[in-house]
Amino acid sequence: MDRKKLLKEISFKAVTSSGPGGQHVNRTASKAVVSFVIPTSQIFTATEKQRLLEKLKHRVSQDGTLIITSSESRSQHRNKASAIARLFMLLEQSLRVAKTRKKFTPSKNAIEKRMVSKKKQALKKANRKPPSLE
Repeated sequence: MDRKKLLKEISFKAVTSSGPGGQHVNRTASKAVVSFVIPTSQIFTATEKQRLLEKLKHRVSQDGTLIITSSESRSQHRNKASAIARLFMLLEQSLRVAKTRKKFTPSKNAIEKRMVSKKKQALKKANRKPPSLE
């Protein structure tokens, strides 16, 4: 994923925030809104776009736009940077392909070792029981 090319496809918007800042918040647009349209992206292949839409289906709008907001800081620049960082993190996590689980059978030695330890444990428990009166 080429971050420089991705930055060119991202659109930014500054909105008034309800975060920290007192009365200053009412006058300045410190909240950063980053939007990225997945279907029209030139960076990703068709399979990557499909994977992104599948993994991020709860965060993507119907037209395929991924919207991320940040209003943690009083500074618009810091909010913009944190929103971009979160976007990169989300995209990288969504593009990562999970490894398939390989089935394996334990070796005969491992099976034998397990059975011996089970018998030893069962014998230990049996010895703790009070003797029968018969």
